[in-house]
Amino acid sequence: MTTKPSTRTATGRGLTTGTLVAGLLAVCLAQIGLAIPATLNGLFQSDLHPVGSQLTWISDAFLLPVAVLELTFGLLGDLFGRKRLLIGGASLLAAGELVSATASGIHQLWAGQALAGLGAAALFPTSLAILAAGTTSPAQRARVIAMWAALLSTGGFLAPLLGGITATYGSWRWSFVVVTAIAAASAAVSALFAVNSSAPAGRSLDVAGQLTIGLGLFSLLYAIIQGPTDGWASPSIIIAFALAAVFLAAFVLAEKRAKSPLLRLDLFRNRAFAVASVVAVVGMFAFLGTAYSVSIRLGPVQDQAPMRTALAFVLLNGITLVMLPLTERLLRTAAPGLLLGAGLLLIAAGDYWAATLPITDSAFTSLILPLGLVGLGFAITVSSITATAVNTVPVHLAGMASATTNLLRDFGFTLGPAIIGAVALSRAASNFSDSLHDSALPGALKGAGTAVLDEGGPLAVNGASTTSPKLADLHPLALDALGHGYSIGFVVCGSTALFSALLALATLRSRAASHADSTEH
Repeated sequence: MTTKPSTRTATGRGLTTGTLVAGLLAVCLAQIGLAIPATLNGLFQSDLHPVGSQLTWISDAFLLPVAVLELTFGLLGDLFGRKRLLIGGASLLAAGELVSATASGIHQLWAGQALAGLGAAALFPTSLAILAAGTTSPAQRARVIAMWAALLSTGGFLAPLLGGITATYGSWRWSFVVVTAIAAASAAVSALFAVNSSAPAGRSLDVAGQLTIGLGLFSLLYAIIQGPTDGWASPSIIIAFALAAVFLAAFVLAEKRAKSPLLRLDLFRNRAFAVASVVAVVGMFAFLGTAYSVSIRLGPVQDQAPMRTALAFVLLNGITLVMLPLTERLLRTAAPGLLLGAGLLLIAAGDYWAATLPITDSAFTSLILPLGLVGLGFAITVSSITATAVNTVPVHLAGMASATTNLLRDFGFTLGPAIIGAVALSRAASNFSDSLHDSALPGALKGAGTAVLDEGGPLAVNGASTTSPKLADLHPLALDALGHGYSIGFVVCGSTALFSALLALATLRSRAASHADSTEH
């Protein structure tokens, strides 16, 4: 089915100020919603007492619908008009944050974050598509993409500041209340000032594609997140991985046969687009895996004040806004491979540096340089990925390209907490168990430590040993185990960023090569 929008379109009329403001506010809102849970992990741990993988699911309850549904929302925007999705997405996000603010337990918090993530799934691709559709020249598009990426990062550092301030002077619940107010403002701005755009020609709903990719991604993420808790060899995890493989293969087959596919697979014949897609997953996994590791290090492990976490996220995200003029110029003048490679090498360097910091070092100054390198690398990388993907496809496919790039980027974001949480906690549990067995602690205390570990994992042992004098002797063992676990997490992030950098440098050697791919496409 196709439809024709009744409202005027921005395409061909230039980008209006109202559309620009609406699109930038929408992506900033979506990123605030995405980043808020990670900054509050320490408070969730102490207030709601999640066990096992439950803490990871708070972040991924938001990220999962974003990763699963972005392609569909990109299509719906093309069909029915992007303005409607900006309004509807902001409204859904507001509703989800209200549910989260009133949560009485971990399950209601999951439900609220999932609903908010559904709204963000509409906002991420739609905000970029409505802005790209209004541009009239490559230079203007580069400028708009740089601004979009800067507002994405602005949301990333506003979220922890918001979380730190509200948690310090009120409660983590007020963080969600404030996001609700921002979402209401975004919906109002979009309704009043955004100019609609669409690209319905040749587009229709792809039910088979959406079902297969949704089930495939959910099965894969479920297996990764639950693996450390249920056991990697448990039947449920093996079945989940098998289902993921089956559904993702079915998605490829469905897209090859669909008259109007959710994702045109021939986009990946464009080398620049294909490489940007791989880097979007692997590189953004490295970035959010780093952010997640930092939030766990400062929050549940070291029990530092929420504002410390907020300042760390400012370093990770705030540099993008400061670098906006330089990023815009680089997008217009530098080879895409060089930009992507340089940004990812900086992320890798920062991660490897962070991995060397002992867990007993609670000084914030120790984190400034490594996190600054990661933040600088992210500022260059996120804009380069978006520009490389969107600029190398025809204008009428900008909606699909932006939705695909957003899906892959946010799938990488979703994998960050999932994989790093799995790797770090599995390693920490093993280290703590071995250290406890080899220690000279009394048998009764060893039994208590093992019981807490089996029930809630190493983070639960660390928290319980901090608050209970009877378990205090377990704290050094738990702290050391978690330090080793999350150091490995930083190494994994750094290694994936390094892989992505080498891939970009090897395959996107010049602007001319990228342009040739685009014209061939």
